[in-house]
Amino acid sequence: MIRVAGPGDVEVVLELVRALAAYEREADRVAMTPAELQAALFGPVPAAYCLVAIADQSPVGATPDGVAPTSGGPLPTGAALPTGDTPPTGDVPPIGVAHPPPVVGFAIWHPTFSTWTGQSGMYLIDLFVRPEHRRGGHGRALLAALATLCGKHGYRRLEWAVLDWNTPAQAFYRSLAARPLAGWSTWRVDGDALTDLAALARPRPGSGACAGDPA
Repeated sequence: MIRVAGPGDVEVVLELVRALAAYEREADRVAMTPAELQAALFGPVPAAYCLVAIADQSPVGATPDGVAPTSGGPLPTGAALPTGDTPPTGDVPPIGVAHPPPVVGFAIWHPTFSTWTGQSGMYLIDLFVRPEHRRGGHGRALLAALATLCGKHGYRRLEWAVLDWNTPAQAFYRSLAARPLAGWSTWRVDGDALTDLAALARPRPGSGACAGDPA
């Protein structure tokens, strides 16, 4: 069962982000706070969007497509999108269930744009399923839900990055007909190098704002 994350999921999603960082051998690199994640996902202009995978069980009152209804009605996959749709709070148990089933995985993504196709796409920032719940179809379901959103919004591409040593993930993605892009590598500027780069754009005295500043 896949649903759109709500504000009530912030703590568990951040817990899963930390678990992903530990799996990728960078447990000490996660500096994000719950407030920052809350703002990123549910602020006035969201920076990203999130789906969560729910433990494999059939709650009383579940809809035929496997998405449990909330007090606000059935939740279609892809409710929280850049189109202005408002996601549910995420902390309301499904009807007929005393406690909501646990979140066991997540996918965070944001839209992209291609100057070649002239169309938007989707970049998958993170996808993670708790180790004890792997091989249960949750990762496949998350990617299928993302592909559904791509179709719904006319996104032409779904892209993500994979660590070179993460061969299990690579094998899983290849099983879904995903492929690495030959001849391309990810480049990054951060920290002091980013500050130094920004300094190159400082305007000369009397020249006004630096290039690229919004009017």
